[in-house]
Amino acid sequence: MTALWWALGAAALIFAARALVDILQRRERRTPVEAPAATEPNGGAEPSIAEATAISTPGLLIMTKPLTGIPAIRNFFRTNTTPVYFVSATAFNLLGIDRWVRNFRFVNYYDSFDGTHPNVFVPKEQTPRAFGSIEEIVNHLLGHKEVGDLVTSNGGTGKAAFLMFDEETEQLADELGLAVAFPPATLRHRMDSKIETTRLGDEADVPSVPNTMGRGTDYRGLLTLAAAAGLGDDLVVQTPYGDSGQTTFFIANETEWRASEKKIVDHDIKVMKRIEPRELAIEGVITRHGTLVGPLMAELTGFPELTPYDGGWCGNDVSPELLTEAQRRIARERTVAMGERLRKEGYLGYFELDFLLDAATGELWLGELNPRVTGASSITNVTAVAYGDMPLFLFHLLEFMDVDYEIDVDELNERWAQAHNLDEWTQFILKQTEAVTEMITKAPRSGIWRTNGSGLTFARRDTDWHTIADESEAFYLRIAGTGQYRYPGADLGIMVTRGRFMDEHHELLDRARSWITGIKAQFESEPPGDQPPAHAPEPFGFKML
Repeated sequence: MTALWWALGAAALIFAARALVDILQRRERRTPVEAPAATEPNGGAEPSIAEATAISTPGLLIMTKPLTGIPAIRNFFRTNTTPVYFVSATAFNLLGIDRWVRNFRFVNYYDSFDGTHPNVFVPKEQTPRAFGSIEEIVNHLLGHKEVGDLVTSNGGTGKAAFLMFDEETEQLADELGLAVAFPPATLRHRMDSKIETTRLGDEADVPSVPNTMGRGTDYRGLLTLAAAAGLGDDLVVQTPYGDSGQTTFFIANETEWRASEKKIVDHDIKVMKRIEPRELAIEGVITRHGTLVGPLMAELTGFPELTPYDGGWCGNDVSPELLTEAQRRIARERTVAMGERLRKEGYLGYFELDFLLDAATGELWLGELNPRVTGASSITNVTAVAYGDMPLFLFHLLEFMDVDYEIDVDELNERWAQAHNLDEWTQFILKQTEAVTEMITKAPRSGIWRTNGSGLTFARRDTDWHTIADESEAFYLRIAGTGQYRYPGADLGIMVTRGRFMDEHHELLDRARSWITGIKAQFESEPPGDQPPAHAPEPFGFKML
């Protein structure tokens, strides 16, 4: 009898130990334990972690609270055990996020660091091929055996983030066991339309430049459409989807119409009154607690030293002296309003808005919406605001990390709006502007470069721009390297530094031109020979890279 009681007691202890281990494992994963259906705590609402633990193990209550405040959230990411992958052509958009998030990896097609970045993974087996879009690059990577092996070796689960993706991407990610850390591709695609953006903005009381919608037919039809809306005859025409200004057309006469009509006819179009704009950008994150807003930036657009596209995006400046306090406040208020309108569409997470400041009137107009991580994210995530609290992208990631948290959105937005909490950063994206196609025989290395007044010298190897000391140093990220082809519109590289590249009139400063000239001088190339290469459509042409 004693032996029987001893056996029963041992079994009970083993059962209790197993239950305790299961509870602790669930707490580590930050996922709630499912409660029995008949219990229905909280009037049938989903139980909290603490409540669910108490239900599943009577008599044993382990309290687990939501992450409350920035310190707790930062600690969560520093100790994160869930693999997170940023799959894209390069690591540019989120470079440096791995400093904040443990188990964060970049999965890229182009190796900008020659294998020296510890958290960048580039498949070794690659056959040169032409890509028509960033989505194609992403899908190629997700279907690559070496990427599949990487995910498997890290547990076969995790989160995946992208710059651009489509329904095929979602399917490939699911097959790898990865959950996409973004709203559905179909929703993002619909909201990405300039026509849809205008409609959503109108409903959110975020006005656009005076405009009308219609169908591209001929020049006479364009003038008729514009006249009905009182827009005049000096016009800006956009098709719904476009990149780097390639689908924005400035038309003041029939000659300019004829130069662009093949890209306009038989497309839905947005026709706007032409203004003298100062392009601005601002990023936000729609969280369960409200919309967070990052710093306001000026956009570098259309500079022939950087891009062959009129109106094409080619960089950003961020500064506490950008615009007046009233203009900054209006931009932030309208970003919140737009974020709350997007929430009603079912969207959560990262987004970017372009605003157009009319230089003649000072009015601020909505330009475009980019429901994604963007080329401006690199600057947003490196400013003093990011270091005072944490990068904006981490708030996006929280929405998809299966963890409960609490933040005071109003308090954060108020603090981030203070001019003294901003510092000056700038970046430019260098495209091939010359109308030649050549093979690159020498390209500048990724890392920190220094100017000495008469040229550039390579200072040191580095994996991002956080160690830049002052305006005499800049970080260069190589995109096009030795053995690849440079052709009109091809992205060559990206440069980031402190200070600004534009003056108050949105003109390039001499220091900007000096950096541009200096980095271009580092390239050497030669004609491709008798057989010109069949290069891909510009894979990085998207405004947000």
